[in-house]
Amino acid sequence: MMGMIPATAAACLDSRSFAFHASLNIPQFPTFNIIPNNPSSSSSPRRLSLRKSTAITHSLHHDTASGSTMDPNSPVKNKAEDIAPELRGTSIYLVGINSKIKTSLGEFMAETLRYYFFDSDKLIEEAVGGSAAARSFRERDEKGYRESETEVLKQLSSMGRLVVSAGNGAFDSPTNLSLLRHGILIWIDIPLDMIAKEAVEDGLHLPEVELLPSASYPEVLDQLTALYKQMQGGYATADATISLQKLTQQLGYDSLDAVTVEDMGLEVLKELERLMRVKKLMEEAARPF
Repeated sequence: MMGMIPATAAACLDSRSFAFHASLNIPQFPTFNIIPNNPSSSSSPRRLSLRKSTAITHSLHHDTASGSTMDPNSPVKNKAEDIAPELRGTSIYLVGINSKIKTSLGEFMAETLRYYFFDSDKLIEEAVGGSAAARSFRERDEKGYRESETEVLKQLSSMGRLVVSAGNGAFDSPTNLSLLRHGILIWIDIPLDMIAKEAVEDGLHLPEVELLPSASYPEVLDQLTALYKQMQGGYATADATISLQKLTQQLGYDSLDAVTVEDMGLEVLKELERLMRVKKLMEEAARPF
């Protein structure tokens, strides 16, 4: 279960810090294996609500030669190439209530930017032997489970060129929040009724919500609403927010399901571009005359 990050993986991941935030000294906990693997990709439009939630990782060098068929002239690809030099390998953390949409977007952003993708909750589950074992671990030793969350974030924050789908527990402590501040935080704001529907109809796994197999839609929605209220203050501290509902209106779509992962990915890239402009202005203002 335990082990250090392989040297080959660590060597190709630069450790970067985003200029807006400072890091803290974090106590040492047992380490997890964090090993990127090669992903698969698809060039067809991806409807966000239909993607399966899996811990697929994206290769740093995942390009056309290794199987990617992304249109080289697409607005998303062009925007990613424009901002990549300014990002300089800074990691991106997607926060918000866990959903298939957030996972799909994280995978897509990693492919687009040629980053690695990780799901912090999946890393814990894989380390302890699966989702059932992780649930048992949390019920048996809440403190130990929280320390494991912190250790995962600690290792991820020491690397660069990552897109991380951060679990709902990422805002449970100032320590976790300080680790997220090693990168850029993007709040992926998905309507709770859509996530509740996923949980009931598709068996969406939500580590922070204790759901019975027979839980009804109203019961799930009530639990998600309580979790959202608990976490909303932390989410609001993110560097940028991508709201599915607002984006749907902005694009003139009739329904939330009409938004593709490419639509959301382009919006994320626009926010990253804005943040990089702000960062550049701050750096220029700090230079002596």
